[in-house]
Amino acid sequence: MAEFTHFNKQGRAKMVDVSDKPESFRTAMALSSITVSQEIYDKITNNQMKKGDVLAVAQVAGVMAAKKTWDIIPMCHPLSLTGIDIDFSWENNEDEYILHIEASVKTKGSTGVEMEALTAASVCALTVYDMCKAIDKGMIIGRTYLAEKTGGKNGDFKRQDKIK
Repeated sequence: MAEFTHFNKQGRAKMVDVSDKPESFRTAMALSSITVSQEIYDKITNNQMKKGDVLAVAQVAGVMAAKKTWDIIPMCHPLSLTGIDIDFSWENNEDEYILHIEASVKTKGSTGVEMEALTAASVCALTVYDMCKAIDKGMIIGRTYLAEKTGGKNGDFKRQDKIK
């Protein structure tokens, strides 16, 4: 079992010991999206949702999710995050309105922040769904993926293609 870092001698899951790894500056950016109806798009962009400012709430939810990733993903380490940012942009394709979500996370530590960025992007999309589901439950949460990361033993990664 030596080649599997997340298993102990008994073959059971464990959190990897990173205490001997050097600290380095690490970043990660994850993308997600949610496709909504024109009615939802109009209500979000005109701040007319009964539950409040959808993007403001989604942004705070994404930040909170990044900070609490270790609470919900079993083998994630609790990290001291040094920065979290969430950006939104809209794409209009005929009757489809797609909210693109970009979550960026930074730390200086012994392990990366990919899971924190992915969790932030996912929770943003889920929060938009939650705040708008009374109008239309047919919203579609799009692909969520790591777009890039820097730092760590394995070096930098940058996805060359944008996934829709």
